[in-house]
Amino acid sequence: QVQLVESGGGLVQPGGSLRLSCVASGSIFSINVMGWYRQAPGKQRELVAAMPSGGITNYSDSVKGRFTISRDNVKNTVYLQMNSLKPEDTAVYYCNAQIVSTSRAIVNYWGQGTQVTVSS
Repeated sequence: QVQLVESGGGLVQPGGSLRLSCVASGSIFSINVMGWYRQAPGKQRELVAAMPSGGITNYSDSVKGRFTISRDNVKNTVYLQMNSLKPEDTAVYYCNAQIVSTSRAIVNYWGQGTQVTVSS
């Protein structure tokens, strides 16, 4: 079994910064892709940023230049550094990972979500 546990959300003023973390644990052989999605009230879940193992990082146009995704492959952790936050960044942020288990099954996992609210 695999779990993704997020942390780092909260309330921040416009122009502020937050750093999200997501740790994957359990029966992990390797992790292909780790990334972040978000879902605002009344909207569909959307990709924020994704980081394949050894591949090209992908960002949503709405966060390019403001958000930075990074991975620590030893710790099975992905981070999202969010700078210059705007009210429209308010959403529940979900960690996502495509994980190869110790039985070599490839499964897509989601974290429980962490709320980010940008407001004065």
